[in-house]
Amino acid sequence: MRPQDSTGVAELQEPGLPLTDDAPPGATEEPAAAEAAGAPDRGRCWLCLSSPCCSRTEPEAKKKAPCPGLGLFYTLLSAFLFSVGSLFVKKVQDVHAVEISAFRCVVQMLVVIPCLIYRKTGFIGPKGQRIFLILRGVLGSTAMMLIYYAYQTMSLADATVITFSSPVFTSIFAWICLKEKYSPWDALFTVFTITGVILIVRPPFLFGSDTSGMEESYSGHLKGTFAAIGSAVFAASTLVILRKMGKSVDYFLSIWYYVVLGLVESVIILSVLGEWSLPYCGLDRLFLIFIGLFGLGGQIFITKALQIEKAGPVAIMKTMDVVFAFILQIIFFNNVPTWWTVGGALCVVASNVGAAIRKWYQSSK
Repeated sequence: MRPQDSTGVAELQEPGLPLTDDAPPGATEEPAAAEAAGAPDRGRCWLCLSSPCCSRTEPEAKKKAPCPGLGLFYTLLSAFLFSVGSLFVKKVQDVHAVEISAFRCVVQMLVVIPCLIYRKTGFIGPKGQRIFLILRGVLGSTAMMLIYYAYQTMSLADATVITFSSPVFTSIFAWICLKEKYSPWDALFTVFTITGVILIVRPPFLFGSDTSGMEESYSGHLKGTFAAIGSAVFAASTLVILRKMGKSVDYFLSIWYYVVLGLVESVIILSVLGEWSLPYCGLDRLFLIFIGLFGLGGQIFITKALQIEKAGPVAIMKTMDVVFAFILQIIFFNNVPTWWTVGGALCVVASNVGAAIRKWYQSSK
């Protein structure tokens, strides 16, 4: 979910940007993998898998460049799919957020299994990366459950904006765990994000007892806020783990761990809470299927976007999640966001855009 569901890409997915390779997963293979797939054809080089070997032929014509702006279009489409998925979460009635997560995991699992079989990547992963895949699965699925709970207990726009604080936590965790630089600019963007979240939460000791624009009581709004912040923190942790794994793990294998461990975690939590129940309304069941499909579609398109476009422009375009959340909230719930929410959204979006532009500028030097 975006959030992230993201997120992350994203993401990323449930809400936040996922880190992906510059080339499509599985674009390169080790000689051992090539041998495992079968002996090369006659005249085919076992190193580069070309026929004849590229070292003995003229350089091939350069691959046709992707259509200008295609990566940004994929990002926009991903943002739309994630936003519609969050709308379905909001529309489902009398189904616990954790159960919605379980249904999404089942739907995505049915799609990912054929992909893994086709790509011949296996279901376990490289030996040295399995612990990171397990952590990615547990943390990512926890982020999904929390953001779904936030969608159910507070407005769509508020929950979406708060999850966009994920990049701030990513920078902090990368500084602590990966020894990446944390600059004064990062600190400034953190202040902007915290300011935006405060404007949305509106704590009584700063804003009094005014709860105008809140769908639920202030206590419900506060629970949703903590869930959204928790989702942002777990999504940020997931992105740091993905960065740690780098290019050594196929993207679909990462999703496989995410859905399998997410399903196990959901079943355990639902068993403890005693909340497991099928939705009574047939429309709700359809919504649950759409949540899984739209979430997977959002992940695929944000991944494709990052494969053909620089991360900076993608991160900027990703802020359209917030715009779509505002539009959907107004159209389907007749709930016009307050000026506090608009102000908070501007602070958080400004922080994200500023960080993206800075990193884009640094990478272009």
